Amino acid sequence: MHPCLAAGVLSFAGDAAMPMKSVVFDVGNVLFGWDIKALYAKLIDDPARLDWFCSTVVTQQWHFQHDAGRPFAETSAELAACFPAEVDLIRAFGPRFNETVTGPVPGMPALVERLAARGVPLFAITNFSDEFWGPFRAVSPIFDHFRDIIVSGAERLVKPDPAIYALALRRFGLAPGDALFVDDRAENVDAAAANGFVGHLFRDHDRLATELAGLGLLD
Repeated sequence: MHPCLAAGVLSFAGDAAMPMKSVVFDVGNVLFGWDIKALYAKLIDDPARLDWFCSTVVTQQWHFQHDAGRPFAETSAELAACFPAEVDLIRAFGPRFNETVTGPVPGMPALVERLAARGVPLFAITNFSDEFWGPFRAVSPIFDHFRDIIVSGAERLVKPDPAIYALALRRFGLAPGDALFVDDRAENVDAAAANGFVGHLFRDHDRLATELAGLGLLD
């Protein structure tokens, strides 16, 4: 692990004294919890079968195709062909995707509100299916505070591809060093820090709030 990541922060290769202007958030497990089992625990009673299903059939690796831009109609048909006995459970994933979202990460809605009240420009880069994003966004008013959000499935670019960070700088109107990028995955933070952002490896609200205060973005 990079030594700066141990403290949660990784700086881009630039002027560390530059003032921070904005914050760019990841969504899953930073602003909102996410767990495939949250849906399937409602549909599969046996714990052992639930573990098997979520580690073998509807897995995070399979779902990552949606984040990269593949439509659920294609991926579900392919998966159902491999597991025909599970077709009903597989088909449930798309229309019930919002049930994989476990709710706001503790403290984060209030932190976003505090940043917005101070006039800090807020953005997001999320690995998220374009077709699942619309229904999720519709029930998530927290994003009303965000000036722009890059959704990987719409762009067919996923973190940690350097191209998605270059796109973010252009679209958000940011110069290198302008923004703190907050993500729960070290590889995404590493890539952001190598491509114009200051990175914060998210672990909890308190550590992030302390970092934001140190940067002058919170009281």
